[in-house]
Amino acid sequence: MGIIECKNVSKSFGEKVALDNVSVDIPKGKIFGLLGPNGAGKTTLIRIINRITIPNSGTVLFDGRQITQDDVEKIGYLPEERGLYRKMKVGEQAMYFAQLKGMSYREAQDELKKWFVRFGIESWWNKKVEELSKGMAQKIQFITTVVHKPSLLILDEPFSGFDPVNAQIIREEILRLKDEGATIILSTHNMESVEELCDNIALFNKSHVVISGGVDEIRRQYGQNNVELIYNGGQLKSVRGVFDVLSDQDDAGRHTAVLSLADNAETNDALKEIISQGVTVNSFKELIPRMNDIFIKLVTEE
Repeated sequence: MGIIECKNVSKSFGEKVALDNVSVDIPKGKIFGLLGPNGAGKTTLIRIINRITIPNSGTVLFDGRQITQDDVEKIGYLPEERGLYRKMKVGEQAMYFAQLKGMSYREAQDELKKWFVRFGIESWWNKKVEELSKGMAQKIQFITTVVHKPSLLILDEPFSGFDPVNAQIIREEILRLKDEGATIILSTHNMESVEELCDNIALFNKSHVVISGGVDEIRRQYGQNNVELIYNGGQLKSVRGVFDVLSDQDDAGRHTAVLSLADNAETNDALKEIISQGVTVNSFKELIPRMNDIFIKLVTEE
């Protein structure tokens, strides 16, 4: 049973169908990616989980029961549209948001100070938000999202506005929070982050789920039985019924080839045929497609 179970959820805004009979199961203690082009329905689902909007039909369960407003207090939500008050001081604002989530003044102050030290931003406490860059303000909003140690985190495009160094810092914090037991829903267009962080994903397009499951499982499912071979000592030729040589690049006698294995061919059979041609095998590995390629393929086909 997942921490969040969405069952047959539909939502329309007038004539516009935002979600069409969507079912998603988000397992506890995992990082779950919500993927899809703009307008696919991801943000609408997030808002339904947060009870910001109500579905026309379907149910959302939290820990196996109908989700309530009390459950929303256990959620940390970082929306794509950031919402800090520009004229307030950073520390004052962070304290305000932490106490809104039920933390006492002392507890909020202690936890926030820890986060400010961790991010090396102690000197920002008395600055006004309007003095911060977009990336700096992003760090503050991330801290206010996670400071109350929610069991479920929903992060909508959390890397937006960050340079590569600070994006990596946020990635490391997301993994650390997962290790401490949090469940994380990650909505992003960054496919590298999906492969690096997510255990499971659901790909949305045109208001419905196109595919869902484990990231590794999906990548293997969409593999085309291709392998990369690095070799030297000759020129490899295709073997009917075993493999075809799709490409072969020669760099001063060191070859990098892509082979397509026949449907019924075993890896050992392919290796035997390769070696029988008198070449020396340096590397032989399965080529698994990137999530970015799968994303483009599925959305284009839709």
